[in-house]
Amino acid sequence: MRILVLQHAIEEHPGAFRTLLEEDGHEWVPVELDHGEPLPALDGFDALWVMGGPMDVWEEEQHPWLVAEKAFIREAVAERGLPYLGVCLGHQLLADALGGEVGKGEPEVGVLEVQQTEYGAESIFLDAVPVISRALQWHGAEVKRLPEGAKVLATSPACAVQAMSWGPRALGLQYHVEVEPDTVSKWAAIPEYAAALDKVFGEGGVDKLAAACAEHIDAMNAVTERIYINWLQAAAQPLPPR
Repeated sequence: MRILVLQHAIEEHPGAFRTLLEEDGHEWVPVELDHGEPLPALDGFDALWVMGGPMDVWEEEQHPWLVAEKAFIREAVAERGLPYLGVCLGHQLLADALGGEVGKGEPEVGVLEVQQTEYGAESIFLDAVPVISRALQWHGAEVKRLPEGAKVLATSPACAVQAMSWGPRALGLQYHVEVEPDTVSKWAAIPEYAAALDKVFGEGGVDKLAAACAEHIDAMNAVTERIYINWLQAAAQPLPPR
């Protein structure tokens, strides 16, 4: 596959997914929107991934490219039926682009539990993923209202929509499954993330969160690989007739 990857911070790339993609011979092409790189034509790409970022979906005045990005996502998913994976901001952008609503939520920062819903347990996207698993959370916004036709696949006490699907090929994850050993230290250099980290953990927050990730990284990476496999299987599903 040739996968287009939209990025909103140079540090927020596909992370642990990169090794899996390389091993399978898939090509991923990054576009750094926050650096002013233009959106390419969708022709020639087999799928769209949209990663996280420190901005919010409604900050269109500060980041005008968000307007075009949402239209781009809508075209890719709703009009072309391209397989889609959105993580954190990419999850929220999917919901917004398809007519849902995103707003401020209870901040979640840490290695925290997410739990599958009944839809999640039946979904190909979370097949063979533990019903309750730990994941890196680092967000202060959330999906408040689902787009029409979307299903909640995972949830948590602080955030009702931790994972959602739209149609057979589009998956959004509020939590991070792309974690690598240096993820926390790199993301902590982003001012907005550092502020959230200090607010939750106080002094030494980087070390505390890095230690929590290190403790659970093997289990988290096992989930990464399983979701990657499941996403590929979903991407191969035929589109329903229009």
